[in-house]
Amino acid sequence: MRQFAALLLAGSLALSACAGPAIAAEEPVDAPAATRIAKEPKGLKTAVFAGGCFWGVEGVFSHVKGVKSAVSGFHGGNAASAKYDIVVTGVTDHAEAVRITYDPAVVRYDELLRIFFSVVADPTLKNRQGPDVGAHYRSAIVPMNKEQAAVARAYIAQLGKSGLWAKPIVTAIEPYKAFYPAEGYHQDFMAKNPRHGYILRWDKPKVEALKTMFPTHYRAAFLRDAG
Repeated sequence: MRQFAALLLAGSLALSACAGPAIAAEEPVDAPAATRIAKEPKGLKTAVFAGGCFWGVEGVFSHVKGVKSAVSGFHGGNAASAKYDIVVTGVTDHAEAVRITYDPAVVRYDELLRIFFSVVADPTLKNRQGPDVGAHYRSAIVPMNKEQAAVARAYIAQLGKSGLWAKPIVTAIEPYKAFYPAEGYHQDFMAKNPRHGYILRWDKPKVEALKTMFPTHYRAAFLRDAG
């Protein structure tokens, strides 16, 4: 009975997650290829992206070739409050984020950035994405090494001069603090709940945009994380 009750609680939380008023979804943007190419040595690398509700961020990157793992979680804050029901109150310093492991021989960091700004997050929205409002839904790039930091700074500067957005870019480059994986029911959420209303309205269009705009990077199968 306790296990059943726990499952019911997890389900109720999942249904209430990442919810907000019914407003128009953002249109994808054809961000340019980066002029500062990432120079990454061989071997798997880690990157952290925050772009609103982590369901969609994880969903998009789980369809990118070369991504080996995508974990939804919380960046920043502390371990004690890194729990979904606390983070969504807006009283912590966490951001809903996704930690990905990728092979730079297949997809470089600058290409991941291009995908992020094209189909994942609107960089002109401060402390919100789509219907979700609060600092925990901020868009942020979290470099894991000096090369990623240099590439991220150069690309945001490049986008700022591109004229693609009428408003200024507010996506921040945040220093890495700590990453805490979210509860199990948040992992692979799009794959587990393809008919969920939020997924259909907000996140499925992002994956469709990835397929259309980045066909060489798109992977049809959803990468389910084993970690």
